[in-house]
Amino acid sequence: MIILFSPSEGKREGGTLPPLNQDSLIFPDLYPKRLAVIEHYQTLTQNGNDEELYELFGIKDPKEYGRYKQSFTTAPTMKAIERYDGVAYDYLTYSQLTLEAQNYIDTHTIIFSNLFGPIRSGDTIPDYKLKQGASIGSFIPDKHYKEGFSDALDEMIGEEEILDLRAGYYDKFYIPKKPSVTLKFLKEGKVVSHWAKAYRGILLREAANHQISSIEELIAMNVNGLMIREIIERKMKKEIVYTIF
Repeated sequence: MIILFSPSEGKREGGTLPPLNQDSLIFPDLYPKRLAVIEHYQTLTQNGNDEELYELFGIKDPKEYGRYKQSFTTAPTMKAIERYDGVAYDYLTYSQLTLEAQNYIDTHTIIFSNLFGPIRSGDTIPDYKLKQGASIGSFIPDKHYKEGFSDALDEMIGEEEILDLRAGYYDKFYIPKKPSVTLKFLKEGKVVSHWAKAYRGILLREAANHQISSIEELIAMNVNGLMIREIIERKMKKEIVYTIF
């Protein structure tokens, strides 16, 4: 089973692993396509004015821009799953998992980075900031990655089942050509957003702890605080609706 996951706006600083290179990320033969985005980004971070950097980073205080002006040729990296620091990642608690569970996440989960495109959780990336939906000058990353990486993702996934835990925005990067499973979370009968992020992280954690290999195993898995309310079948998507209690 392959799990699709969203990135987060927050990132952890630092890193102890070597700088970004062709072998840092999945699909090394497509690295030149990533470089087209990265080079635009690095040029703008180095030479952009405060207004341009605000549009890029979504940060109002120019005093904070320096953190994101480092060159990727020398900046240290860390695993993507450890770099991201948002609600879903807080509830995932990756650092507290067993090595077996961490390895499951590293190899089964694809994160859709706004800057680097589709990457494995275990791929290594530098610190960066790119506001969701932001263009890099006249360059549109989501369109670029959808056009350049969809075929490679389809080939890599092959016959594996797909659990899509992404926010809907990331359909702009990739739409599977085979049926996939999405999740919806209800609390007191209403769709939730914050808790949806939290429970996506929790479900990824529990999938790793149980080493699940199929959607059938996901449906059978007991998760504290969740109960399956219904399963909605569509042509290309199956939606599992959970009630939070």
